[in-house]
Amino acid sequence: MVEGVNPPRIELVFYQTEAGNVPVRDWLLGLPPANRREIGQDLQRVQFRWPIGMPLVRPMGRGLFEVRTSLADGTIARVLFCFYGGELYAVHGFIKKSQKTPAPDLALARKRQKEIEDG
Repeated sequence: MVEGVNPPRIELVFYQTEAGNVPVRDWLLGLPPANRREIGQDLQRVQFRWPIGMPLVRPMGRGLFEVRTSLADGTIARVLFCFYGGELYAVHGFIKKSQKTPAPDLALARKRQKEIEDG
């Protein structure tokens, strides 16, 4: 990388409901500050270093990806995202409690992804 030249950054957009709620941002704000900071750093890595693979980013199929953050308190956070119009959309975030991504979480992320893509 050339010194003094900023890497291109992909704009991070939080999914917003028709009612104006921003569920991923609200979820993040409900977490302890240290956890919020770790997840934020991982999202920033995606913004500045895309494309990224495992272990940080895992493709979930059909244009959906997850940012995988192992938190200091032993929990595991996931932020599901997609790309649209050159921007990174955070569509769902949760603390993972099982090995497999729960079907309801995946379904909700896919529903929000479709809303974004359908405009």
